[in-house]
Amino acid sequence: MGLRKFSGGVLVAVCAAFLLLAGGQAQTNPRDALWQIVIGMCVPNQMQNHDPRPCAEVNLQEGSAHGFAILKDLRGETQFLLVPTVRISGIENPAVLAPDATNYFDRAWEARSYVFGALHRTLPPDDTSLAVNSASSRSQDSLHIHIDCVRTDVYEDLHSGQETFGEQWRPLQHPLLGHPYKARWVAGEHLGGNNPFKLLAQGVPGAEQHMGDYTLVLIGLTRPDGTKGFILLEDQVDKAAHDLASGEELQDHACRIGRP
Repeated sequence: MGLRKFSGGVLVAVCAAFLLLAGGQAQTNPRDALWQIVIGMCVPNQMQNHDPRPCAEVNLQEGSAHGFAILKDLRGETQFLLVPTVRISGIENPAVLAPDATNYFDRAWEARSYVFGALHRTLPPDDTSLAVNSASSRSQDSLHIHIDCVRTDVYEDLHSGQETFGEQWRPLQHPLLGHPYKARWVAGEHLGGNNPFKLLAQGVPGAEQHMGDYTLVLIGLTRPDGTKGFILLEDQVDKAAHDLASGEELQDHACRIGRP
């Protein structure tokens, strides 16, 4: 996959220009800005000119209903977003649990190469993470997966307690950033048929009926014996405890873990 590098300033300018020129929905619904950029600029440019800009990539190999775009986020040097090219509001949308649902987490995990390109070095799986925020904590009403480095303190906490991770969802022994995450182990170097949205809906009682109240985070984790896999984390909105279930909090958009 070809890597196209865009500076934050360039993308800010492109997005600002688009929002000023597009008018209508893009201006009156700021929560649609991400979708307008992808469907209004990236996809047409890819289809007409074989150029995904201002996105880094537009993949329509399986059609737009199963396609996705990779876009440089405005925050941080290394944060990218995966956005489906079919309209899906967020984690609460039934489309993420459909029998033929695209495994967007799998696609996003492969797209972490863009993080490596921004850093000019390849990171081990344990240093990288994916996150989808709950409906209460997101700023855009278009499904997007944050792709970036994991926080160093989260890395240390997960590795110190990894012997407790199995294939069933269990509460972590200690909160992460003050929030009571649950975790489960997913074996393998690639997600393959393991769709995190479905693992949440099928494995956590009540989650399928209230998906919008959950956040999902995927972080690579290598066992002491060298076994490769992932830790999948979930947290649920608890407004009384001031917890809006924003799994993005476990990421470090400065990517300190990936710098010499």
